[in-house]
Amino acid sequence: MVTELERVARPRPLAEPDRSVWDLAATVVDPEVPVLTIEDLGVLRSAHVDERGAVLVEITPTYSGCPAVDAIRDDIAAALARSGYGSITVTTVLSPAWTTDWMSDAGRAKLEKYGIAAPRTRQAGGAVSLGLGIRCPQCGSLHTREVSRFGSTSCKAQYVCQRCHEPFDYFKDH
Repeated sequence: MVTELERVARPRPLAEPDRSVWDLAATVVDPEVPVLTIEDLGVLRSAHVDERGAVLVEITPTYSGCPAVDAIRDDIAAALARSGYGSITVTTVLSPAWTTDWMSDAGRAKLEKYGIAAPRTRQAGGAVSLGLGIRCPQCGSLHTREVSRFGSTSCKAQYVCQRCHEPFDYFKDH
């Protein structure tokens, strides 16, 4: 079920999706955070079959220099080809730019379970709630500090919890 916040924050798909193509593409996982699918991340923008029978998929990477884009593109094409689709085109769309607001609630929960602090969600109307800190995914403490603006990947920052002393990644707000 789509929440009101997701309805406000997520852009409309670039084309009306073909459910069977969308559902196959949506199974592709992010190679950098393999517990998340590209649908969880909000990277999958459109998936349909055109009037000639060609499959067209559009993705928006988490940032324009994301090194995982080629792997994601190849994984989408492979998943569709395994299911019998022939002509497959996966296009990268950079506008509008991806935002963490496009992540699903399920994706945020998967991040937390995986040990990565999920980005904060925006309130309806675009307001960002201000927190006292980034919540530790291990113990829940807000007593954390940033160690490095860049974590295991460029889209994450490295933090450490001052209570449990565990390091963790934080998926940066975009």
